[in-house]
Amino acid sequence: MGRPDKKAKKRGIRRLFTWKKVLGTFLLLGLIGVGGLYTVYLLVPVPTANAEATMQSNIYKYADGTILARTGEINREIVGLDKIPLPVQHAFVAAENKTFYKDNGVDIKGTTRAAWNTLTGKGKQGGSTITQQYVKNFYLSQDQTATRKLKEMVIAVKVDEEMTKNEILAGYINTSYYGRSAYGIQAAARSYYGTDAARLTTAQGAYLASLLQAPNQYDWTSASATGRKLVEDRWNYVLDNMVEMGWLPAAERAGLKFPVPREPRPLPGMEGQTGYIVEAANQELMRQGVSEEDIKAGGWTITLNIDRQKQKDLVAAVDKQLEDKIDRKGDKKAATVQAGATSVDPKTGAVVAMYGGVGATEHWMSNATRRDYQPASTFKPIVLASAIDNGAETQDGREIGLHTVYDGTSKRPVVGSEIPFAPENEDDRSYGPVTVQKATNSSINSVYAQMIVDVGPEKTKKTALALGMKDGQDFGATPAMSLGTMGASTLDMAGAYATLDNHGKKVNPALVKSAQHSDRKVDVVKQTGEQVISRRAADTVTQAMTGVVTNGSGFRAAGDYQAAGKTGTSENNRSAWFVGYTPELVTAVALFGEDTSGKIAEQVTLTDAINPGRANGGRTPALIWGEYTERALDGGSDARFELETEENTGGYGEPSWTTGPVETEEPTEEPTEEPTTAPATTATTPPAPTTTTATPPPTPTGNPTTTPPPTREPTREPTNTATVQPPDTGLTGGGGGGGDDEGGSTPGLSTQQPR
Repeated sequence: MGRPDKKAKKRGIRRLFTWKKVLGTFLLLGLIGVGGLYTVYLLVPVPTANAEATMQSNIYKYADGTILARTGEINREIVGLDKIPLPVQHAFVAAENKTFYKDNGVDIKGTTRAAWNTLTGKGKQGGSTITQQYVKNFYLSQDQTATRKLKEMVIAVKVDEEMTKNEILAGYINTSYYGRSAYGIQAAARSYYGTDAARLTTAQGAYLASLLQAPNQYDWTSASATGRKLVEDRWNYVLDNMVEMGWLPAAERAGLKFPVPREPRPLPGMEGQTGYIVEAANQELMRQGVSEEDIKAGGWTITLNIDRQKQKDLVAAVDKQLEDKIDRKGDKKAATVQAGATSVDPKTGAVVAMYGGVGATEHWMSNATRRDYQPASTFKPIVLASAIDNGAETQDGREIGLHTVYDGTSKRPVVGSEIPFAPENEDDRSYGPVTVQKATNSSINSVYAQMIVDVGPEKTKKTALALGMKDGQDFGATPAMSLGTMGASTLDMAGAYATLDNHGKKVNPALVKSAQHSDRKVDVVKQTGEQVISRRAADTVTQAMTGVVTNGSGFRAAGDYQAAGKTGTSENNRSAWFVGYTPELVTAVALFGEDTSGKIAEQVTLTDAINPGRANGGRTPALIWGEYTERALDGGSDARFELETEENTGGYGEPSWTTGPVETEEPTEEPTEEPTTAPATTATTPPAPTTTTATPPPTPTGNPTTTPPPTREPTREPTNTATVQPPDTGLTGGGGGGGDDEGGSTPGLSTQQPR
């Protein structure tokens, strides 16, 4: 038999799949699909309103189970469309659905795309009409499922048939969430602009319409630089669409300016520290994947790590050392002072206390979590940590350690950097050759500017992020970074220092201990983790910072406990910090200069606001820190740091020299940092500054060793009656005091350098 004819085979296949049969099959499938959709249309009724009208409260508890707050009432007031200016109505249509007045309630193409992306795991996608969004808000849920999308589409068609466009638009505007706990346009108008919806301008209406895409990200007062750009771009998009649709004259549009909203104000019941803590807890839950809408829907029991007694101690410390000493109502300068603090358990990562400001109803922006001020020289220990962890060497090949000698000359140009930088020290004081320990005690800018070049700014940034600093995109990997030129919160700095206190094992500060809903629970932040820098590096930095408290600019933080810490004062004295820790507790305290008298808050100097002259980190912040730590540790503690370093195994050893003499005596007081006299009960009037010198040994003897620093005096002021001190390597002996510093500069400055 011969082989089958191939042409015959093809003819057989063509007979089976003729174009008529294929067309008929598609028509049949189409009819089945239409029939299915019609069946769904008949079977899916327009439901009653969802449960949002009867939302539950959220309960926030202290760590011991006692209740801190109850929240959950919806901030919403329904207003008729006749109360909303027509240009504002058009702004919402231009933002979300230009064809709203002509369509039948659905966008088949957009909804299909959104459903497909949901099914295929591509995440939340847009594409819904205003009618569909109204249906989702009023009748359904926020679940991103194909079933909910199908119901949304069917109900939208029915709603479009049963309601007028104006009724649908009014429902949409009144049910949407605008951020700041504001549901509906009336609440949003009051929250963002302090006015009624009826008085909104076209520009303001366009901003509120823009908010609906991302309420959290687009709130101008708390948005990042990226968020502000995005919302301004969307605001322009809305207005351009209004011009395109003939709803706004081009000439009027050209004259509109972006309407910056006012600072947020909390709902009643959030007075004192409660509002700050609740908002910080909500933000933490959102970072864990809980949507803001879900939190606002209520039904959560949220237990915090906040220790009720330590929280009281922190408030009492701020009141005693700051609020009781200033007149906010009668003194305009004093009114600009904002205090913030965060306290963390370094072993567990629990945020045990938080101070956000004078009160959430008076100043809604939390000073504990804000990141718009610079941490200044509290960043210097991170530079040192990076140097030790990376085994960095000086320009002439000496390994960096506490005994390494640097040139402490003020305005000394850094060596080895492509970016010129010559920072000024406090009061333009030149120290000559000094050890790293001495440079840490006295916060010498010129030393740390050179050290970060020796380590490498990129390596230092990597260490900072590993320790827990946030917002890495704001880090400028330049020598100026050594002075803390990035933005940071007290929560960020407490976390980074907690990792140092925890011997280099990562500590993630967590405010939320547990969060449970009736049908689920949230996995809270993993509070401690892997070794992110070596124990030797972390412990060496701890040892260095004990010198700041015993012999340096942070002496006012000393008490009946062993402590390590660092002062910091930013450029133009806009912020002043003390961040420190004992073996049991890490606390970051900061003061910020902020003028809130205008429409937009502005950073201002703290100079003459608390005391005559600069509000240094070694003054009020250190006093608050010491007051709180003493209270929180019940008057004191016998706990001691268990340090493993190469410098605490023997005697003090000899410094690693360059050339020239080393300044060996520290003045007891700095004119701008420390008081000219000490209380009679603790110290006599300090002598005039005296400097002695020491001749370097013929050759260095490798990495020197040292014993742990001596126990600090428990008094708030240093006691010193001697007129001449023994040779000082910066690790022992007298002289408290050291000047504080300012960070936050830009390279190339001279007389205006931060100190």
